[in-house]
Amino acid sequence: MFKQVSKNKERQRRHARIRKKISGTAECPRLSVFRSNKHISCQLIDDVAGNTLASCSSLQLKLEHGGNIDAAKAVGEGIAKAAQEKNIERVVFDRGGYIYHGRVKALAEAAREAGLKF
Repeated sequence: MFKQVSKNKERQRRHARIRKKISGTAECPRLSVFRSNKHISCQLIDDVAGNTLASCSSLQLKLEHGGNIDAAKAVGEGIAKAAQEKNIERVVFDRGGYIYHGRVKALAEAAREAGLKF
């Protein structure tokens, strides 16, 4: 018999495979995305020092509907502004095991348009 594995466990396995290959530094931090049903959030992480340099989420921005594409675009613009305040322009994108589609794609494209390079 096959053992049923939850969607989140499969996502965590994909994320672990991705994390083996990418890492962030202070000059070029990792832009990590987390997506839930109601909200979306992202962080700029320096993996060498183990610090979060900046973060932005739909909760932090107090958006009425935090789980849609418009919210993802707002979060992408917010993280780009936070990065520019800290003089960061290059990042490594970490999709967190999610498919690069929908909200994750909207966040990435909004961050690119607001000035981040990846």
